[in-house]
Amino acid sequence: MRGRFQVFDTHAHLGRALHSGRVATKDDMLHGMDAAGIDRTLLIPFPVVEDFRREHDEIGDALRSHPDRFAGAACLNPFIPEDEFRAEVQRCRLEYGFRALKFQPQYQGLNPVSARSAFLFETALENGLVLVCHTGTGAPFALPSLFIHAARRYPNLKIVIGHAGGGIYALESVVAAQVCPNIFIELSTLTPHAVLEVLQHVGSDRLMAGSDLPESLETEISKIEGLPISDADKRRILWQTPVRVFGN
Repeated sequence: MRGRFQVFDTHAHLGRALHSGRVATKDDMLHGMDAAGIDRTLLIPFPVVEDFRREHDEIGDALRSHPDRFAGAACLNPFIPEDEFRAEVQRCRLEYGFRALKFQPQYQGLNPVSARSAFLFETALENGLVLVCHTGTGAPFALPSLFIHAARRYPNLKIVIGHAGGGIYALESVVAAQVCPNIFIELSTLTPHAVLEVLQHVGSDRLMAGSDLPESLETEISKIEGLPISDADKRRILWQTPVRVFGN
């Protein structure tokens, strides 16, 4: 609990990153959450790792030891054999109860509008998972508009536009959410005035907060708390929308 608000951080990374050298442990995450008053966090592997199964197992261990504090997301190379991809995502759901699948086109250069990418969306849908998609850096495959096609093709699949297009493509995320009711927007990296612009077009019941990295946690949550909007809107962004999307 953070003041008057429960908080669900819908974008945080756990494990070891090959591309940046970052290391984040379960204890690190809990310490940061407790200090910032965060009730629950969606744990996502870093996009470039040595062993994605090991990273998934580390997140699974966090879920088993603290089921009230964490939810889990799988993230793995989409260019491994398709049957291996599907089997690992299913393992994460059955063994650990993961709630989401992460796609990171900045490091996983799969075109989301090509027929080749259909298995990605189908795997999430078949397992009842939310598909969290990095957007912004990594364009063109990380453009929010490219997920409109899949959202319309798979209307029962919930798609979260991570980072809301990274600022420069924020209005693309607005358009995507306006034309696809199954698209939601995660607001990390946006400045407060950009969040207010998004709110002019997309309701708070389609928006959620995320930290991405621990250095940004306080800033990302504080910017929502400080917006000149109603407490009801803040509650939806900080807790109610993510609980409805990812489950409680």
